[in-house]
Amino acid sequence: MKSKLYLLLATSTFCVFIGRAIQHLVWDAPFRTLLWDEGLLRGFVENVLGYNWFDYVTSPTTDKMINLSIDLFGVLYLLAAISVFFLNKEGILKKIGMKLQIIGALGLMFLAFLYSKEKFMQLGQLLEYSAQFSAPFLLWYVVTYKEEKFPILFAKCVIALTFICHGLYAVGFYPVPGKFVDMTISTLGVTESVAKDLLLTAGILDFIVAVGIFIPRIQKPMLAYMVLWGTLTSMARLTGHFHIDFLGNTLLQWLPAVIYRAPHALLPLIILTQINNAKDTAKVESPNFSKKLLSNIGLAN
Repeated sequence: MKSKLYLLLATSTFCVFIGRAIQHLVWDAPFRTLLWDEGLLRGFVENVLGYNWFDYVTSPTTDKMINLSIDLFGVLYLLAAISVFFLNKEGILKKIGMKLQIIGALGLMFLAFLYSKEKFMQLGQLLEYSAQFSAPFLLWYVVTYKEEKFPILFAKCVIALTFICHGLYAVGFYPVPGKFVDMTISTLGVTESVAKDLLLTAGILDFIVAVGIFIPRIQKPMLAYMVLWGTLTSMARLTGHFHIDFLGNTLLQWLPAVIYRAPHALLPLIILTQINNAKDTAKVESPNFSKKLLSNIGLAN
């Protein structure tokens, strides 16, 4: 099983997992936004664990346990990334790999939740990661069906959500992240006001293409734009923070951010490829994707 569909999905999934693995094992993840939430956990910590809240949040032991949990998720993502190479083979490694895809994807959903909580539970922040946490689910599905089916409508919804939510920040529906402005200035060498105007334009285009991919007559150019823009916005994480004097540290810190955003470009490319290859759209449509997925992880009725 080494078709173009499989290779693109496998590459997309591997990039998400390996990028997040490096982030968790080398840098950090926002676990403390949950585990240091006084309003949520103080009662549990003091009444169940028997610790004073101040002692809990200032304890070196607590900090070590949080760091350990981050590392464990990093190991999970690393194993999930490695397992991608065994999904096209039969045997126990494939079975383990398929389980790791689901568990890893659930971990990515949890990570998206943490980032959303960090932004006061903004729904746009949660769904902006749709393409990343959906990539392993899509790979699992394609391997399960031996590439006979691809849930193109689901995939379109996923990438549309990613672009729409990115656009919500770019146009200022949510506060425009300072990092967006800084990356634009650093990459293009423009002023702050020009950077904000460019972000506004990009955000509007995000909305247009997110709708356009559902219109058959214009879906191909819309998807092609997504491939290009997904690539450029991913690369901006590196170009916007590039320091030649600290090249090693720059690459170690920001290259993973480029890598785990691979689905932002590869997923629309996969959809475009499937549309071009399909003689009959029905062959790539699969309305039962969610039901099939939930039944295999034991959540369907």
